[in-house]
This record gives sequence, structure tokens and C-alpha cells, in this order.
Amino acid sequence: MIRKLHHAAYRCRDSEETRRFYEDFLGLPLAGVVEINETKSGRATETLHTFFRLDDGSHLAFFEAGDMAFDFKPQHDYDLHIALEVDPDVLKRMFEKGKAQGIETRGVSDHGFIDSIYFRDPNGYVLELCAKREKHDEMMDPATNGAREKLAAWTGRKRVTA
Repeated sequence: MIRKLHHAAYRCRDSEETRRFYEDFLGLPLAGVVEINETKSGRATETLHTFFRLDDGSHLAFFEAGDMAFDFKPQHDYDLHIALEVDPDVLKRMFEKGKAQGIETRGVSDHGFIDSIYFRDPNGYVLELCAKREKHDEMMDPATNGAREKLAAWTGRKRVTA
């Protein structure tokens, strides 16, 4: 059985620049660094794998792999984003901190079950901080929220228009 997320990994342009954002700005401690000089297939590489720990013990991880091409493009919220849960007071504080430090900061967005703010990290990824609203658990309960029926209806509409 799958227990929990250990880490989600992304590419980064520069490990130190990424560390400054995730550790210094967001407050996620740098928990580990692995230098990789050879891939499992035996190819030489110069790659650094960094891990930033969240309070639940999971990690956000990054690969700086200068010897492997990667298209760092600004991501649209719907393309890719990383969402991290915070308390409502932290949401407000981080919004103000982002604005004060000149970091691209958007929000607060009311999604009905969460409130969110958004930053862009040094790699172009959108990072969302979200705080649960009062009815969050009820709205995210598949036993009562009709999630499967809504997905089936969406899928049915796509087939009709295709």
C-alpha cells in the first residue's frame, strides 16, 4: 500500500538560487544533497539532487543537471504547479512577504474549499500556498461530493464534442 509522498522532483537552473527561494523565503529546510556523477546506465553526469523537507516529513526535490538540456519555461497554473498547505495566518504573512521582497505574488484566490496565493520560483514553476476553508473536508470527501459522477459527465461531454 502507498503510505505517503516521499518527494516530488523537478529540474532547477541553479541549486543555490533554488535553495534561497525554498529555504530562505518559504522556510523549507534543506534536508539532503546527493551529488550524482554517473547515471544507473553508466553515463557520466554532473548532477546535484537537493531535498527540502515539509513539516509532514515529505520533500520537494530538485535536480540541477547542467549536462542535460531542459526547457525552463514559465509554467501556466494549469500546466504545472506545486501546492503546499499552510495555516490562514501564514497565507496572509507570506503574501505580504512575497510582495515586500519583489517576488511575483498573486492572490488571494477563493476556490470555495481553499484560499490560495501564488508565487513563481526561480525555475519558472508556479508555487501555490493554500489554506483550508471551513468546508474543505466535506468538499473533498468522495463519498458525498459526487466526484466520480462529475468526472463521468465531463468525459461524456468531451466524447460528444470530439
